[in-house]
Amino acid sequence: MAVTRAQQPVVTTSPLPVRTRLAHPALLLTGILLVALNMRACLAAISPMVGEIQRTFGLSATASGLITTVPVLFQGVGAPLTPRLTRRFGTERVVLGAVLVLGAGVLLRVLPSVAALYAGCVVIGVAIAVLNVSMPGLVKREFPGRAATMTGVYSTTMLVGATLAAGSSVPLEHALGGGWQASLGAWSLLALVAAVAWLPQVLRSRREKAAVAAVAAPAGRPVEGVWRSPLAWQISLFMGISSLLVYTLVAWMPTILADHGMDRGEAGLVFAFSNLVQVAGAFLVPLIAGRMTRQRTLAVVMAALNAVGITVLLVSPVSGAWVSATVLGIAQGGSLGLALAFIVLRTDSAAGAARLGGMSQAVGYLVAAAGPVGAGALHQLTGDWNTPLVLMLVLAAVAAVAGWGAGRDRTL
Repeated sequence: MAVTRAQQPVVTTSPLPVRTRLAHPALLLTGILLVALNMRACLAAISPMVGEIQRTFGLSATASGLITTVPVLFQGVGAPLTPRLTRRFGTERVVLGAVLVLGAGVLLRVLPSVAALYAGCVVIGVAIAVLNVSMPGLVKREFPGRAATMTGVYSTTMLVGATLAAGSSVPLEHALGGGWQASLGAWSLLALVAAVAWLPQVLRSRREKAAVAAVAAPAGRPVEGVWRSPLAWQISLFMGISSLLVYTLVAWMPTILADHGMDRGEAGLVFAFSNLVQVAGAFLVPLIAGRMTRQRTLAVVMAALNAVGITVLLVSPVSGAWVSATVLGIAQGGSLGLALAFIVLRTDSAAGAARLGGMSQAVGYLVAAAGPVGAGALHQLTGDWNTPLVLMLVLAAVAAVAGWGAGRDRTL
């Protein structure tokens, strides 16, 4: 049950966990940032390649949409399992394992078969799910006084990775000379670098096993019944619809622009620019949210900006492409940062953040998974992109309602 902060009971038997000091703060921050770089890069890198993959395997528009949908779907499937993994093995080892699995999934995805393509997407989705849920709890634990700020930092880094991946996929294809397989497979190296950078956290955590166990155990006010909380469902719905809008455009924005006559290379640049602008939204919005008691207005503004950007893409897809990319970049980056900030702002412990993160990202990414494949199917059915874009406008209005509820000054 949600309570206002003024009504929160005083905890006398189970204090909140403190930082475990598992490694030097600079090493910890470096590890977090390198892990975050991987969390969107391998998804954004594939968007400019969808057309080539479709031609390579002779896929339909709906089947091509699954290339983006499957990882998102399995982010939802894998999210509820992560709190159990972190309690059993410790957050540090779970993060290391997830990064290594992510790199393996990237390599599996480029093997020369449709089965390997989709199997790699499944592996990537599960690995990202584990990281999605682990990171808010880790940030809440290690930076309890600056959780919203650090959420902005790592969500920004995720989008930096996505921007680099989206903008460099086609140049990498040309530079490596191995087609889309070489371009996409190269991102496994980034996962390996992140794993090496994260290794000191795992080695030190073995020496402080008792501290890690204390952090992993539920502490503070219990958060059982999170699945029955209206506040948790509002956060989950806001995250889900915001993610649906993001992943639908990750999958189809370059294609939409190209179908309206824009050069494929320029369409990729517009998409990359939109990802670049997301960085500003992802960094600034959590900082603003952390300084506010209520974030209702902020959530509605993000939803409204999404609607404006989609409207421009609908009415003037080519001449208004750069305007749409700018507005959508601010809205999508800000919505992502705000959704992640809700996880740490609406809970009072690392354990609570992990549970809310598990639920909100399970529900959120299951909702989001319908976006790419649904848009592809509607496009195939109607022969244009107007119907999917109009439906996205309706969903932006629903996100505004959910965000209004999620922005209340309450904790689980």
